[in-house]
Amino acid sequence: MERPARCSDQLAVGMGFTDAQDLVRGTLKLRDALGEDAPLTPADWARTLLATEIVFVSDLAGSGVEWPTTTGIGDEETIVMLRLIQRKLAGTVRPYYGKRPGQ
Repeated sequence: MERPARCSDQLAVGMGFTDAQDLVRGTLKLRDALGEDAPLTPADWARTLLATEIVFVSDLAGSGVEWPTTTGIGDEETIVMLRLIQRKLAGTVRPYYGKRPGQ
């Protein structure tokens, strides 16, 4: 089965990963760290936020219009949560505005 998110190596690099495979491995590690309440670096928070924004919104590289189907969470609920997270992380990720996370 084809997954709805389709990230290129170039986009993965822009998000602070070495390529699309590293993005997959990295997001699994980040997901596990979040689930364990482990501390993340500011660059890891920036990668997590950017990857989430892209997979939610982009129909070309992410889940896009299939988001509610693939996650079970509606667009409206997701955007409210995403805005709360963006506000909460603003100070942490600010050094990466307009830059590649980890750069």
